[in-house]
Amino acid sequence: MGRRKNEDVQSGSARRIALITGASRGLGAAIAVRLARAGYDIWANYRSNHEAAAKVKSEVEALGRTCEILPFDVCDEEGMEAALAPLVEKACPDVLVNNAGFSKDVMMMWMSREEWQSVTDVSLLGFFLVTKQVLTGMLKRRSGRIVNIASTAGQSGLPGQVNYSAAKAGLIGATKALAAEVAKRGVLVNVVAPGFIETDMTEDLPREAILPRIPLGRLGRPEEVASVVEFLCSDAASYITGQVLAVNGGLYV
Repeated sequence: MGRRKNEDVQSGSARRIALITGASRGLGAAIAVRLARAGYDIWANYRSNHEAAAKVKSEVEALGRTCEILPFDVCDEEGMEAALAPLVEKACPDVLVNNAGFSKDVMMMWMSREEWQSVTDVSLLGFFLVTKQVLTGMLKRRSGRIVNIASTAGQSGLPGQVNYSAAKAGLIGATKALAAEVAKRGVLVNVVAPGFIETDMTEDLPREAILPRIPLGRLGRPEEVASVVEFLCSDAASYITGQVLAVNGGLYV
């Protein structure tokens, strides 16, 4: 990747670090394990599911990597800084994956302000706060990879998800703008846009209505999204920035 690696204080050896938000389950957990397998030490953020976070930590450590679990809400600036700032002072992550996000599906005519803002805040305010915390270090080092997890909803729009679609479309726009800002400093910024993936967010959806819309005829697996994230963090993706890579089985082309 041409980056100057962080130095491990204890051993003096080079190490690579990946910070992943929303890493306790679903896509975030799969991404954490995949990047650990690729040789990254993991900083795994989550909000409140301590048991799930501990499981991710065990899986990462079983692969021979270290895992810091960081419980904070990405929209809580003070909590985020308290957790991240001491770590970033010692070592800036090589990779940031902004994965935290959730949905509150409701038709807009019945949507409350809280249902709008809570969804948009996690994807957009969370992206802003966490990225800003690590971006200066990446720019000084003149290397870094930022991967933002959006959604097919942010590309095509989905009824009942005006809030979620707006949040993910905004994240795509922010990615493109940031990619243009920081490319000359060696920081690459891209989006992975999953479609319907086998996670907690899709377990209650009516598959009989969804599957006929997907040309491949099935839901995706978290590992299939994680593999694309790994690719964007690799040397093979050193000429890719500002792009949206869709993992959706042909749902939106």
